[in-house]
Amino acid sequence: MWRIRITTAISLLSSGLDSVTATAVAGEHLEVKLALVFDYGQRSAEREIECARKISEHFGFELRVLDLGWLAAITATSLVNTANEVPVMSLENISEGADPSVCFGSAKNVWVPNRNGVMINIAASFAESMGADHVIVGFNREEAVTFPDNSPEFVDAVDSSLSYSTQNRVKVMAPLIGMNKKEIVSRAIEVNAPLEFSWSCYHGDDVPCGTCESCVRRKRAFDEAGIPDPLLIRLGVIPE
Repeated sequence: MWRIRITTAISLLSSGLDSVTATAVAGEHLEVKLALVFDYGQRSAEREIECARKISEHFGFELRVLDLGWLAAITATSLVNTANEVPVMSLENISEGADPSVCFGSAKNVWVPNRNGVMINIAASFAESMGADHVIVGFNREEAVTFPDNSPEFVDAVDSSLSYSTQNRVKVMAPLIGMNKKEIVSRAIEVNAPLEFSWSCYHGDDVPCGTCESCVRRKRAFDEAGIPDPLLIRLGVIPE
């Protein structure tokens, strides 16, 4: 009798638009055994963890919250260090033809040392121990412009490394790698991703700030897709 092997994965679930959509898309084709959310001292840590719990409950898989206090201790940029201001951005700053140095400066201002490398390797340890094949990430074409650890080249390099460091050759699964944010929103709607619980803002207030780069990119994506943001509806920021 033939046995069909079900491909399994660990999700890196920051609760952002990208990680929620990537998890929903991947979940159509494989079994998500576990989701991980990290507290590395980021301003929005409490909000991300809260949303990740709701998303995990929605999908019905286990969530683990992992503390990376040491990463917070060595991160000097504004995403963690509240003594520094998170850059205020606008739609003009991210528009075609805008001065690219503004976005590169914003990315540098919120960079966390080797964050994606650290998190993927931790997730790969969980994956190997649980017999899972993949680590799901929300990398995408739009953010890869200023964040090289979102790029296909980074995924290939990590896969090569994991082929040596894990016995079952865990691989990174990045189902959104070729998409921009507008395309991600459209795909999220197609797969019924729970975007009402997704949190993209660099800050952790009751409502998104609307002015950090992540908020601005999210707003443009929903506007271009012609879809109201379910999170803002849930929070009462915009009407249903």
